[in-house]
Amino acid sequence: MKKLDFLTIGGMAFGLGLVIWGIAIGGPLSTFVNFPGVLITVGGSFGAVLINFQLGQVSQVMKITMQVIFEKQVEISSLGELFVNLAQKSRREGLLALEDDMEEIDDRFLQDGLQMVIDGFEPDSIRDILETEIHTLSQRHQLGQNLFRVWGSLAPAFGMIGTLIGLVQMLTTLDSPDTIGSGMAVALLTTFYGSILANLILIPIAGKLEIMSEKEIAYKEAIVDALLALQAGVNPRILQEKIKAYLPPGEKEMVYGKKTSPSGAESEEAMASSGR
Repeated sequence: MKKLDFLTIGGMAFGLGLVIWGIAIGGPLSTFVNFPGVLITVGGSFGAVLINFQLGQVSQVMKITMQVIFEKQVEISSLGELFVNLAQKSRREGLLALEDDMEEIDDRFLQDGLQMVIDGFEPDSIRDILETEIHTLSQRHQLGQNLFRVWGSLAPAFGMIGTLIGLVQMLTTLDSPDTIGSGMAVALLTTFYGSILANLILIPIAGKLEIMSEKEIAYKEAIVDALLALQAGVNPRILQEKIKAYLPPGEKEMVYGKKTSPSGAESEEAMASSGR
């Protein structure tokens, strides 16, 4: 399931809003509008991206951008209850009984892994197949991140190119001193456009893609470990603890309601209180 990421949209709107507000306080907004400058900065940098990447890779830019706006929901915490139920059922009825639960799972990666467990694949084969898929996923994600990082590094450079073009055009009109000030302002606008494009949009998108990728990879790695534990017939409680280990401390407390002492202090205190 995908969910609209209001933080990404809100962050861009907030940043652009403050920049526009700051400009409006100091003077008219029309001073910062220069269509040729936008063409040089955005068009020129995107043209360089076309040279740097292959057509099929660049064609995914819109799809990748939509992934940032509509984030795929992958919550490791949701795996705990699912695998506990699967483990309990498999201990009662056997692994083949889990075939009935396949339709209720909407994650293709989890479906494929569970099907391999039911079909009796060797544990090493299951891990190898699923980890290969995770590695391939990671490479696809890195491509999207690299594309936006490269574009983010090129935008300021083309902003400087636009500035140089503006300066050359200004120098050709030195016989008209009245136009020098306005010409210089227009020349500097392309540098402004390049900096805004890179630092408020492109580089932050690359960073968000990296965070989303790490989260999804951790989610899939948790699935791999849980599937192998399920196949080995591990106790459902132990399986839940294995999944819980993938959660950050704050999320553990939020999901499970209390801290779990790694040293087993809680169980010792419980035994002491019961007089054992």
